[in-house]
Amino acid sequence: MSRVGRKPIKIPAGVKVVIRDGAVEIEGKKAKLSSPIPPGIRFELNGSDLVAHRDSDDKPYPSYHGLARALVANNVRGVTEGFSKQLDIVGIGFKAEARPKALNLSLGFSHLIEMPIPEGISVKVEKQTRTIQNYVATLVVSGADKQMVGQFAADLRRLRRPDPYKGKGIRYFNEVVRLKVGKKGA
Repeated sequence: MSRVGRKPIKIPAGVKVVIRDGAVEIEGKKAKLSSPIPPGIRFELNGSDLVAHRDSDDKPYPSYHGLARALVANNVRGVTEGFSKQLDIVGIGFKAEARPKALNLSLGFSHLIEMPIPEGISVKVEKQTRTIQNYVATLVVSGADKQMVGQFAADLRRLRRPDPYKGKGIRYFNEVVRLKVGKKGA
């Protein structure tokens, strides 16, 4: 049996769970999310616990078991607490400005980059105390859907990856950028 798939999901008070054919819908104070159910997997609601069961121990079903349980557990956590990722902007002259529907970034290119913010995601620009040289600001990406938050954070990082020589760019909060040694003058 899948160790992840066997664990019951605790449903907190105020969260509504509806099990439909092919999907589990979860509604909480932050959002309403739906998670697809792979074939051969079924969910049962026992009091305040949601349990995943599989029909067979044949080849694809054990991996689907853990996957389906993890996706539903992420949705339960998302509608109650939410998810967030922090990205640090490092570089002289780099700027970030959050607007309601877009994020304006100046990352050393000849033009301003305007990133549209997807529905269900919020972005804040904060100035925190960091020991990173040439630190500019921190972008806090938050939302209820874990996949959307992670994907938007990865898209932001892809705009200007950290440079291995100077360390400039957009990096995750705890990401360690190992700087290479440049040319030595004679």
